Amino acid sequence: MKRRLQLFLPLAIFLGLCLMFYVALFRDNPGELPSALLDQPLPTFELATVKNPDRTVTRESLLGEVALINVWATWCPACRVEHPYLVDLANKGIPIYGVNYKDDQPEARKWLKTLHDPYRFSINDKSGSLGIDLGVYGAPETYLIDHQGVIRYKHVGIVDANVWKNDLEPRFRHLKEKALKASANNHEGEAR
Repeated sequence: MKRRLQLFLPLAIFLGLCLMFYVALFRDNPGELPSALLDQPLPTFELATVKNPDRTVTRESLLGEVALINVWATWCPACRVEHPYLVDLANKGIPIYGVNYKDDQPEARKWLKTLHDPYRFSINDKSGSLGIDLGVYGAPETYLIDHQGVIRYKHVGIVDANVWKNDLEPRFRHLKEKALKASANNHEGEAR
């Protein structure tokens, strides 16, 4: 009996792999990877910024508005491709915070000076600890957070006009509307 099972084991492994590849290939959004942190608050952290190593920011520094958190690095070719579009989004008033992931800080400062800085600030995650807490697979990755700092969406890969229009912008607008309604309800309750 044991011998028979050993004969079918390679076939079972092969069929399992085929099923995994099929699911990965035909899912609705290949740039969307599941995140254990979806609908969870951003992890707590206390790290310096890239531009000003003396400035420390925390999770609370990102609260109060719907925003994007973009994981980037100078060693990442895809980050260079996406960067001009992030600059364009920032110029249109979209709040973006950076997480500079496992990078050389002088190179990161040079990048932001040369290619323009789309970030309200960029967090120096040289050790990768924040990235690990976020569940980062690599760079670039972009998280959408609500005004309370809860992760509502994760996109893996380049953010371009198509990704913004079809994936991020509708969610961004929905979260902004929700935040405005919550704020109006709070003001209404305070007036009573």
